[in-house]
Amino acid sequence: MWTTIILGIYILITLSIVVAILLYGAKPSKSLAWLLAIFAIPVGGIILYLLLGRNRRKNKLIALKRNLFAKLPRPGTDLVNSFEGKYRKLMTLFYNTSHFPPVGGNDLQLLKDGKTTFDAIFNALEQAQREIHIQYYIYEDGELADKLWVLFKNKIALGVKVRMIYDGIGSFSLSKSYLKKLQDIGVKVYPFLPFKFGRFFSSLNYRNHRKIIVVDGQIAFTGGINISDKYLKGDPGLGKWHDMHLKITGPAANHLNQVFMMDWYLVSQELLEPLENLAGISKSKADTMVQIVSGGPDDDFPALEQTYFSIINAARKYVYITNPYIIPNQALIKALQTAALSGVDVRLLVSENADNRLVSWAVHSYFETFLKSGVKIYLFPDGFLHSKIIVSDDAISSIGTANLDDRSFEQNYEVNAIVYEKEFAELLKSDYLKDSGSGHLLTYDEYVERPWIKKLKEGVGKIFSPLF
Repeated sequence: MWTTIILGIYILITLSIVVAILLYGAKPSKSLAWLLAIFAIPVGGIILYLLLGRNRRKNKLIALKRNLFAKLPRPGTDLVNSFEGKYRKLMTLFYNTSHFPPVGGNDLQLLKDGKTTFDAIFNALEQAQREIHIQYYIYEDGELADKLWVLFKNKIALGVKVRMIYDGIGSFSLSKSYLKKLQDIGVKVYPFLPFKFGRFFSSLNYRNHRKIIVVDGQIAFTGGINISDKYLKGDPGLGKWHDMHLKITGPAANHLNQVFMMDWYLVSQELLEPLENLAGISKSKADTMVQIVSGGPDDDFPALEQTYFSIINAARKYVYITNPYIIPNQALIKALQTAALSGVDVRLLVSENADNRLVSWAVHSYFETFLKSGVKIYLFPDGFLHSKIIVSDDAISSIGTANLDDRSFEQNYEVNAIVYEKEFAELLKSDYLKDSGSGHLLTYDEYVERPWIKKLKEGVGKIFSPLF
């Protein structure tokens, strides 16, 4: 009798999941994959779906965001018909997906690796007069965290408000004692979807991968670098971590602040008011045009996927990409192949060393596809390269947090800064050529002659790549 009852419950659960997939599955390929997993792996397929396939938390996030948008004016609606120049279509696309128009009057500072980045960050934080907003995927205990605590304490004593968001999974190791120390000095701090055993399945999948610091709404930072001592001391297994960050002074910093404010609403349901009438803060010395593109699972369109896809398709001379996790979907594969076969100089710079072996196998599993079509692949040998950069045609650049994988496009909250300036693009290009020059240019003949065991590992990585 018990066997019959258990079997009946199992069949009901299976049928309800199948109906949910058929009703709400956005992509036929993913829906089919889940259906095959459920029927081919009894019990295990259902557990995997409950872990990684459900959208209940996503629906709640969508509802919160719509509630927020109902309370906020859409920025730059008067500018949408005035976008001009070679990248007018891209500007319009990015505005329609992320709601931030391109704005001029920005001064940019490219920050490479940990020491340079954190020196600039602490210098900017010391200038704070009204508020500090800080948001990170990974925020770890250590010397950097302790130094930030001291700075926050001093600033709060002067009347500066400090608000902080950390990702509940990415910053899982952040100690409760450190969080209590932050709260004790007056930092308002919230986790983004914290890990809770009772809500394990709904708290795991959607992560906030953004890295944002904003000082008084006018100086901002974003890029690939997290709050971790490994950016200063290196990693015992991987060596030095290499990464890129961007400092923005000007109107685009306020747009990054609005991204933070939207996330603050998601974690606290508190609607923040923008600062006005600031005086004494560093003013922009340049007039660079920047457009902020943010994306998340609660958006109608995959903004960051469309960003990368469009920049690649718009390239006429070259497109150079640095990214540690290039696990592309079919659209990006076709875009990269088509660009290379059309005579565009397409180059990928990937770290030779990896922080995750299975992910590394997945990345390498796509190399043959790229090499066949003429895409050049460079393996960076020194430590671990974590930058997320695209530069094209000495005209347009992207720097931010998004990887080239479905997790960044569909499940993570990400943010990139798109820069429309020749000088900045040439600076990134020069840095790219320097890094790729110190790497190893992989050839097609060399790659196809790799050992069979490596081919087997890459096959395993490719199977699991949709989960990354």
